[in-house]
Amino acid sequence: MAKREIIQTDKAPAAIGTYSQAVKTGNTVYLSGQIPLQPETMELVEGDIGMQIRRVFDNLQAVAETAGGSLADIAKLNIYLTDLSHFARVNEIMASYFQQPYPARAAVGVAALPKGAQVEMDAIMELGG
Repeated sequence: MAKREIIQTDKAPAAIGTYSQAVKTGNTVYLSGQIPLQPETMELVEGDIGMQIRRVFDNLQAVAETAGGSLADIAKLNIYLTDLSHFARVNEIMASYFQQPYPARAAVGVAALPKGAQVEMDAIMELGG
């Protein structure tokens, strides 16, 4: 069994519970869910859903880079929205963070997210591909 390495960076919000920002096993990195918290203040970003989506991608990017990869290494992305009508906005903003080939992806409508966030994302990243 591959050794587990815990990934932690101050460039993304600190884990606020019984989890790690990411766990690396071999070449696979499991990135925990990120909500739109500012890493410095641990407060939700101000502004519209677009600001929240960008902050989540920035947080995921910071964890991915700390693990030795980038958003381009994400093989699977899960998106959780409290309002699925925002999905088109996710697609629009995602296009500025990702290039083809895009990761596999799921989008799920949820009743609520931590701290009143409107969006959360988690991912699985494969390094050295």
